[in-house]
Amino acid sequence: MTGGGAVRVDEAFGDPRLAALHDPLDPDRGDLDAYLAMADEFGARRVLDIGCGTGVFALLLAGRGIDVVGVDPARASVDVARAKPGADRVRWLYGDATALPPLRADLATMTANVAQAIADPDAWHATLRAAHAALRPGGRLVFETRDPARRAWREWNRAGTHGVTEVPGVGAVESWCEVTGVEGPLVSFRWTYVFAADGQTLTSDSTLRFRGRAEVEADLVAHGYVVEDVRDAPDRPGREFVFVARRP
Repeated sequence: MTGGGAVRVDEAFGDPRLAALHDPLDPDRGDLDAYLAMADEFGARRVLDIGCGTGVFALLLAGRGIDVVGVDPARASVDVARAKPGADRVRWLYGDATALPPLRADLATMTANVAQAIADPDAWHATLRAAHAALRPGGRLVFETRDPARRAWREWNRAGTHGVTEVPGVGAVESWCEVTGVEGPLVSFRWTYVFAADGQTLTSDSTLRFRGRAEVEADLVAHGYVVEDVRDAPDRPGREFVFVARRP
């Protein structure tokens, strides 16, 4: 499957060597607990995981007996997901959300940085339209985005992000992040990875769009959603907005 949106794939997710590092370098996914709780809260039996990445959330849902479709435009990340135990319980799609088959999902999710990573306005609006089409009437779209007023990017520097991780089968990997530009709502940054085993250095450039609460609510309403709730992220209180939007 290939999509028609202008969703950019960062090297961290699209490069096979870097995609394989994603889980070892970010092992604590407590941020997903709130999404699991909402799947229970809304009685979701079919979930569309937009930007599923290496499949962590999709596999957690599938382990609960939920029918899951995971879609991502980064082939290397989808390949990592497909290789995991239990992956046969998830329907994995390579592409973006704009070319989905009919689903009638109870819940669509964009966890972690997915919503902000869709920085191009046209791609963002196309994703909202596609999620709406994939939901059954009464189904919900849930996603998070950082509160721009908190200016989280001020902490994205080498001093605050540098680390060395021993990755099984790979060896020591040194990594750090540095902001490369701030232009209005767009914040660009670069992750650097140094592999001790062979000395290779790889970089991944990313741009996130920091949308305010009012802007996101207006976008949702414009695409036919009812904004049911705007919640706090339980593990990051006061730092993020968690939107719950329903297709009437």
